[in-house]
Amino acid sequence: MSNTAFNPYAAPAAPVEDVSANAEAEAIRKAHISHEASIKAVGILYYLGGTGVTLVALAALFSARQDALGAGQLSAGWAVRALRPWGRTVGCILSAIGLIGFPIGTLINGYILYLFLSKKGRTIFAPEYQDVIAATPHVKYRTSIIVWIFLALIVALVALAVLAPMFGGK
Repeated sequence: MSNTAFNPYAAPAAPVEDVSANAEAEAIRKAHISHEASIKAVGILYYLGGTGVTLVALAALFSARQDALGAGQLSAGWAVRALRPWGRTVGCILSAIGLIGFPIGTLINGYILYLFLSKKGRTIFAPEYQDVIAATPHVKYRTSIIVWIFLALIVALVALAVLAPMFGGK
């Protein structure tokens, strides 16, 4: 019997990739990860907006135009979260329409347009960036505690605005 025989008690071995081969992809990803996270958050906003508009349109039997807007936001949400190039186009169109909502809508949609149209935004939506993401699955974005607190306050205010009429009636 040879020394290379199978040893059932040996530690498992797995091939290990040379991490230095992905150094350039990792540098690109780290330089863009914050912007990528912001863009993906916009996708969540489109999901929420699309769901809300669609539910309102279905519940109140509004015109098909409202339902189409909700479907547009839902599809934009999916495409933006998946970083599809056409999602950037649909997102820009929806944000351009959202600029009408002065002052808050103008500020929010102006920022969304900045995210989509900036140099980093163009890079993130480029097909080559998908290769960078595939080469760097270990690079993750960490959300700051301040952002989580701010988000919790917004959710609490929205919940209060929805529930206040129920408990403040005569």
